[in-house]
Amino acid sequence: MTFEMVGQLFGGIGLFLLGMQLLTNGLKQAAGRSLRAALEMATGSRLRGLVSGTLITALVQSSSAVTVATLGFVNAGLLTLTQSVSIIYGSNIGTTMVGWLVALIGFKFKISAFALPMIGLGMVLRITGNNNRLGHIGTAVAGFGIFFIGLDFLRDAFDGLSESVPLAELGAGPLALTLFVIAGIVMTFLMQASAAVIAIALSLVYTGSISLAAAAALVIGANVGTTTTALLASIGATSNAKRISAAHVIFNLLTGLVGLILLMLLGGFLNRLDPAQFDLVSLLALFHTLFNLLGVALMWPLTDRMVRFLKQRFRTQEEDEATPQYLDKNIITTPSLAVEAINMELARVSRICSRMAREAISAERGAATRLQQQSDSVNQLISRIGEFNQELARQNLSVEISETLPISLRVARYFSEVARLSARLPEYYPIFEQLEDPGVRGSVQEFQQAVIHLIDACEVREDQAIQGYEAHQMMRQVEREYQHLKSSLLNQTISSLLNTADSVTLLDALSHIHRLAEQAEKASRHWSSTTPVQKRAALIESA
Repeated sequence: MTFEMVGQLFGGIGLFLLGMQLLTNGLKQAAGRSLRAALEMATGSRLRGLVSGTLITALVQSSSAVTVATLGFVNAGLLTLTQSVSIIYGSNIGTTMVGWLVALIGFKFKISAFALPMIGLGMVLRITGNNNRLGHIGTAVAGFGIFFIGLDFLRDAFDGLSESVPLAELGAGPLALTLFVIAGIVMTFLMQASAAVIAIALSLVYTGSISLAAAAALVIGANVGTTTTALLASIGATSNAKRISAAHVIFNLLTGLVGLILLMLLGGFLNRLDPAQFDLVSLLALFHTLFNLLGVALMWPLTDRMVRFLKQRFRTQEEDEATPQYLDKNIITTPSLAVEAINMELARVSRICSRMAREAISAERGAATRLQQQSDSVNQLISRIGEFNQELARQNLSVEISETLPISLRVARYFSEVARLSARLPEYYPIFEQLEDPGVRGSVQEFQQAVIHLIDACEVREDQAIQGYEAHQMMRQVEREYQHLKSSLLNQTISSLLNTADSVTLLDALSHIHRLAEQAEKASRHWSSTTPVQKRAALIESA
């Protein structure tokens, strides 16, 4: 292998990757809201998700971009994990479009005859269109041209390679095919672009440098190698990101394994095909498409099981907290036990909300995202309590138990409000940090500490029959401090000691904290009434 050949090889790969990057970025920017609209179409069913994933990836030529967008939709609650997995399936099918472009265009025509004019046209559109859609289309068109220029260099670099590096002599045995699969994985990991590896495989087949079976093994390796991008992206990511990455890995590994088994069975036959009678490049592109379609066909009936498996993995504290610990449908037919289960679940919600409120009032940096996640968990848990409550109400209940059910919902509503207010409190952190007057800062901090002490007193303790008396007394003191602080701030505003805008925002923040304290106190006070009288009496006697 000469120095010139090596230079052409590296330059061709570089041009190819540059063209792919420009093409992908241009198409993503030009698609704009269309990408979001296409993903929204996937919310209907798994089949729509598959079609959307295929079409979007074929359009933007980036499965990574589709995966990231899908993750955003999952985290926003617009897509279920099952629907997102079907989009991942579709994105794998969509990546086969690169192979068909290379096979049908790259080796059929004189590349310079259309690639150079495309680069020129693309740059004209880019310059005249600036940053609007026309400009982004120009970037994509120029990238498309560079893509094929790089392919031309690759083809020239591989001409005569078989004389220097006899790769075809490795044969089509299981060991040789496995080595080519590993080579495809490594090359994809290093270049972070499976399209480049597929183009290399197609170029090697076109120049006769390797056999069709060996090139197919490289393509399988490129397909599996794309999972390395997903694995790297999932490090430190959310649980949903890790689950989607895991689904991507499972699908590609299974698809690659099936493709390799088929290749081992058909390798000898493929290598006997006469290049004069068969278009080996198109056959390789067809193989890439078929084994991805076969992978989807195999995984489709297993998707629900895989999703259930993944939901039990990579769980966060918030997700575990959103799962009821005491609510069991088997005890619905025993109302006394069912009411006690609701009571204990509400006590658990109380502990979560108390922790949230303390963290929110303490104004800790970086708490906003965590508090929102915890708030979502509380809402899910309260929704499950409400559903359990409704199922219990359909049973033959005593009057005493029937009376506790509406109270349980009221307490749950108070806790929901505590969680919501806690999640919103970080919006006011900047105003707390901007307080310059030592007197105002000290008064605000004293009020915050008084509310935190109240929150501690409001936290439900299951071993106590009567809750809320101490908290009710403390609430009176908090109310007095709040009114005094509010009057003081208003007087300072009138005296121009406090900026009017800051005063309004600060009063709003204090009102927010005050309401949070009220909701926590109400929940604590009413919680005791969710327990039937007989159990309350037993607890009082034991105390």
